[in-house]
Amino acid sequence: MPCFCTKLIRTEAKEGNRSPIRARIGGSGIPFPGKVSLTERLLLPPSEHIPLAPYRDPPAFSLHALMVLRGRAPDIPFTKGDDRTMKHAPVPRQISPLVQEIRDLVQRARRAAAQNINTLQVVTNYEIGHRIVEYEQRGSKRAEYGERIVRELSQRLTEELGRGFSKRNLEYMRRFYLEYRDAAHQIPRIVPGKSPKTSVKQAPIVQTLSAQFTPFALSWSHYVFLMNIKNRDERNFYEIESGQNQWSLSELKRQYNSGIYERLALSRDKEGLWPLSKNGQIIEKPGDMLKNPVVLEFLDLDEKTHYTENDLESAIIDKLEAFLLELGKGFLFEARQKRFILESDNFYVDLVFYNRILRCYVLIDLKIGKLTHENLGQMQMYVNYYNREVKRDEENPTIGIILCKTKNDALVRLTLPEDSTIYASQYQLYLPTKEELREKLIEWSASHEEDEAAGY
Repeated sequence: MPCFCTKLIRTEAKEGNRSPIRARIGGSGIPFPGKVSLTERLLLPPSEHIPLAPYRDPPAFSLHALMVLRGRAPDIPFTKGDDRTMKHAPVPRQISPLVQEIRDLVQRARRAAAQNINTLQVVTNYEIGHRIVEYEQRGSKRAEYGERIVRELSQRLTEELGRGFSKRNLEYMRRFYLEYRDAAHQIPRIVPGKSPKTSVKQAPIVQTLSAQFTPFALSWSHYVFLMNIKNRDERNFYEIESGQNQWSLSELKRQYNSGIYERLALSRDKEGLWPLSKNGQIIEKPGDMLKNPVVLEFLDLDEKTHYTENDLESAIIDKLEAFLLELGKGFLFEARQKRFILESDNFYVDLVFYNRILRCYVLIDLKIGKLTHENLGQMQMYVNYYNREVKRDEENPTIGIILCKTKNDALVRLTLPEDSTIYASQYQLYLPTKEELREKLIEWSASHEEDEAAGY
C-alpha cells in the first residue's frame, strides 16, 4: 500500500487522552493514534469495523482512492490536487439542458394525464346523456316518462357503480347532450369494447385526449356551471375564456360574478360586442384590454372606511396575482413607484406593467377620487417619457391607464386627442350585481345611439 494512505486519514487524537490502536488498512498494518473516525471506518474491511468516534470536519479525500482501499476499483496513482471528492463532485454544465428537457416532459405528461381524465369524464357524461335521450325518444313523449326513467336509472347505476349517478347529475348529462350535440358532431362515438383508432406514431406522450375529443376542453364541473348561464352568447364567452386562460372553477365563478362579459362590452362599441361571444377577448389594440369598471373586491378594502392611494397600491401589490388576472391577458409586472428624473425633479409612476401581446409598456396611475384634467396631463407626461426614453424602436407606443373612483367620459374625450393611448377606467371594491351591469349595458347602448345621431 502506498504511503499516500496516511495522507487520506485525518485523526482527531489529542496527546495523552487516547491510547494508540492498530487497524489493518488495505492488507497492511498502519499504526495511528486515537479512536477510529468515520473516514477510517470506511477504509476498514467490513469484518473489522470499529465503533465511530466523534469528529469535527469531514476529510477531503479522493472517492477513487477510497474505492481502491476497499478493493472495489483499479489502483490508480493518487494525483495531488484531485478534486473528485464525494461531497463536492462538480456537475457538468452540459447537464442543465437535459434536466430542463426532462422536467418539461414530465410536467407536460402530468398535465396531459389530468386533462385526459377530465376529457374522458366529460365525453362519458355526454354519451350517457345521448343514450338517455335516445331511450326516451323510443318511449313516451310525456315529461313524466322521462323523469321516471332518470329516477330509476339513477337508483340502478348507484347500486352497481357507486356515487356520481344521482338523479340531478343524470339530468345534467341529459341536458349537456341536448345543449352541445350540434357543436360536438365531430366527437367519435364510443362503442363498448372498442376505442378510437389512433396511430402510435402520431400520438406522442404530450398529446392529450382533448385534442381528439374536441370541443370539450373543460372539466365536467365547468360545464355544469356554464349550463346555468341562460344567455347563450354570454355562456359561449365564458367557455372560450375558461379554455384559453385555463381558469379554474373558482376563477370562472369569480369572473362571472364580477360581470367581466358586461364590463368588456361596456368598453367597446356595438361592432365589438358580437365577437366576444364568438372568439372571446381578442386583444389587437389597446382598447381591447379595457374593462369598465375594474373590480377589485379581492383587495379586502372597505369602501366605507378611509384609505389612501398608498393603501390601495399596497393592497394591489399584496394581491398581485389576482390583480393580473383582473387586468386580463398578457400582463407582466415590472415595477412599483418607478422613478425617473427630469432635470432635478423626481417623478414616480405608481405601477408599471408590460403587455407581451401588444408588445408595449402599460403605466397605471391610481386615483381614489374624481378624475381631473390634471390627472390626464400627468399621465400624458409619463407616457411621453416612456415613449421617448424607455421604449425600444420595435415596441409599440406606451399605454397609460388611470384607475379612478369616478370618471367623466366627456372630460376624457375633450382633453385627450382622438389617437391617444391614455384611458381612464373606473374601479370599485365590491362585486357588482348582474342586474346593475345589465342596466349599465342598456344605458351604454342608448348613449352610443345618441352619440351616433350627434355625429361623434
